[in-house]
Formats: sequence, structure tokens, C-alpha cells
Amino acid sequence: MGILIKLTNLSKVYKMGDEKIIALNNINLNIQKGEFICLLGTSGSGKSTLLNMMAGLEKPTKGSIIINNHKIHLMNEEQITRFRQKYIGFIFQSYNLIPTLTALENVSLGLIFQGISKKRREKMAKEILESVGLRSRMNHKPSELSGGQQQRVSIARAFVGAPEIIFADEPTGNLDTRTTFEIMELMTGLAYKHDQTLIIVTHDEEISDYVHKIVRLRDGNIEEIKKNKFIIKNGKKEELGI
Repeated sequence: MGILIKLTNLSKVYKMGDEKIIALNNINLNIQKGEFICLLGTSGSGKSTLLNMMAGLEKPTKGSIIINNHKIHLMNEEQITRFRQKYIGFIFQSYNLIPTLTALENVSLGLIFQGISKKRREKMAKEILESVGLRSRMNHKPSELSGGQQQRVSIARAFVGAPEIIFADEPTGNLDTRTTFEIMELMTGLAYKHDQTLIIVTHDEEISDYVHKIVRLRDGNIEEIKKNKFIIKNGKKEELGI
């Protein structure tokens, strides 16, 4: 598959007055193209900070982040914004939908910045919303949708245009168990279909059954990297050829 993301000696230190808080401590990690990764840990373990580093939302205190041969840690704000628009999709726990826009408008909005025509944007947004089971809800605003439906809109927004990498930060944190499994099936199914790399931040151990590799963090350190022997795919447990 080849290495898509390479993290080398990555650290993040926050200063609060005279106190230094180490959020990440000398992280070294390689992620393969098409790999599903779970960043697992309790609150304060550093997992969301690590995701933000990879996504270019925060700058590291030291170390390097190389994605598809692009040196993310050296990019300025304009460069990283363009990079995210081209290569990255986001799924958030809080959905982050614009309340005044319909599902269709929320999904198509990000495509404007890629210079895609309005007709093409709407076609792409409709297709992805249909694929996540929201054909009849496209013209509804977030307040008219359930939590699971809002998360499906968020997923459609992340996957529209088939970016190379999908980052998901606690994507099922606000959902019940049944909806959680539905959302995981949906996300992984879309990622398999388009050969995308999926990186999920979670504290939920059950989510790890859907990924190839589990990176367990504690106090800003990688405590363990574990490759799964089995993975849930299309509702069934499959053995991985490791």
C-alpha cells in the first residue's frame, strides 16, 4: 500500500503561565494508504491533539508530519487550507452543520472552494446523500433531522469529492449503540469503496473492531500499537491477512 502519513518525533507542549503541559510526547507513527486506524484513549490522552496535528489544525512544538510527500508542519495557513480542501474530509462528534442550510446545501458548500460548478456540486451532493440513506431528507435543515441523520449529513459532507483521507473525531460519541454500529458500517463502507484512509479518534473500545490498527495513547505517549486479526466489514467479521 505504501506509507501515506509519516509522523516523526512529534511533540506538542502547551504553556499555561509558568507551567508546561505535554499533550504529545515524541510520537512516531506510520499510516499506510487505505488503512483504517483507531486512535484510542481516555480523555486527556492526546488522541484529539494528534488528529489535529495530522489535519494541520495545530502546529507541532517539534517533529515532522509528512502526508503524501507534503511537509504539513512547514506549511503556512494558506497552504494548509488548500491542502485540506484537496486531500482531507472531517467528521465531528458535534456534526458542525450550518443550521440555516439544508442537508444538500451543507454537503455541497465545501465544493465551492474547489471551483466546482453549481450544477456539478448539487449532483455530487445528491449522490452522496442518497448513498448514506437521506434521499428523502435532502431539503431538511439540521433541526428537522435526528442525531443519526445529522451525523449522516456530516459523513456525506466529509466523503463528497472522495478525499484521500477521512479524519473522524469521536464520530459516534452522541449516538446510541445501534446507531453507532450503523454509522461505523456506513463510514467504513464508503472508505472501502473509494480506497480511502480512515483515522478515527474514540474512547469506545467497540469502534476498534472496524479498523486494521489500534493506536492506544496515554498521557501524550503511544502506549501500544496493535494490528487487528479480524475486522468487521459489511456486518461480518473477516480475518485480516497479517
